[in-house]
Amino acid sequence: MMYDHTTTPLRTGRAAVNGTSLHYRTAGTGPAVVLLHGVPKTGYHWRHLVPKLTPHHTVVVPDLRGLGDSARPADGYDSATMSDDIAELMARLGHETYAVIGEDWGAVIGYQLAARHRDHATALVFAEALLPGFGFEDHTALTPENVSSGMHLWHLGFYFQPDVPEMLIAGHERELITYMIKNERSHPDTATPDAIEEYVRCYSMPGGIRAMLAVYRAMLTDAGQNRQAARRKLDIPVLALGGSAFIGERNESQARHVAHHVTGHVFDAGHDLAEEVPDEMADVILPFLTAHR
Repeated sequence: MMYDHTTTPLRTGRAAVNGTSLHYRTAGTGPAVVLLHGVPKTGYHWRHLVPKLTPHHTVVVPDLRGLGDSARPADGYDSATMSDDIAELMARLGHETYAVIGEDWGAVIGYQLAARHRDHATALVFAEALLPGFGFEDHTALTPENVSSGMHLWHLGFYFQPDVPEMLIAGHERELITYMIKNERSHPDTATPDAIEEYVRCYSMPGGIRAMLAVYRAMLTDAGQNRQAARRKLDIPVLALGGSAFIGERNESQARHVAHHVTGHVFDAGHDLAEEVPDEMADVILPFLTAHR
């Protein structure tokens, strides 16, 4: 369960959008902001940040295509298609304009949302993400630099191989998700049992791992989409947030490839900022959103 600042549970719903069905939560009043989670997480990732936003904003927290409690279609896991899902959801909910907050793969999708729907996105928070097409792929390489910096993203190549990951992960979803969630954090104790249970529940459902792997397997398609979109840089303000123990300052340099007006902030944290340092994250995000309504 997720709650707003008054400890009222968030409203939940499903919407048929862009050929699939998304599960979403919403709460609050004021200018709209949509929060896009990464992998292997769900919208539950934002549970600590949401009550800090709802006094000032209408918050929409979808589970991305194929993930959480959303439907798991056979295809459409490239970031452009997944961003169109969100644009249609926000229109369906009556939000003409909105800020976008994304982390990990949700930030990649958030960038595509801002690039493809420029009349609707007012600001972008780009947290702990690398963009396919702008160096993300380089971190799959087994090099001394990647290993020593903690940025050897070995799992991308593993996930990209068809069939074998499904065979090896089946029955071990809990072990994989727990390892990935805890290993990428400076503060592993913030991966609380309730969050682990929720993520394992969703990714263990039929099609859960297939959908997760499909996001990674669309990476080369994403790279082309990102390079194409970056030919016209974003004009909206972008706040790039990093964790010092993971992507860190690279986050800001990534955002500068695709946007004109970028500011950056690095937290004493790992990869999952909204679960590791939600108070500090809110202290940076709220003034940014207020300044760029």
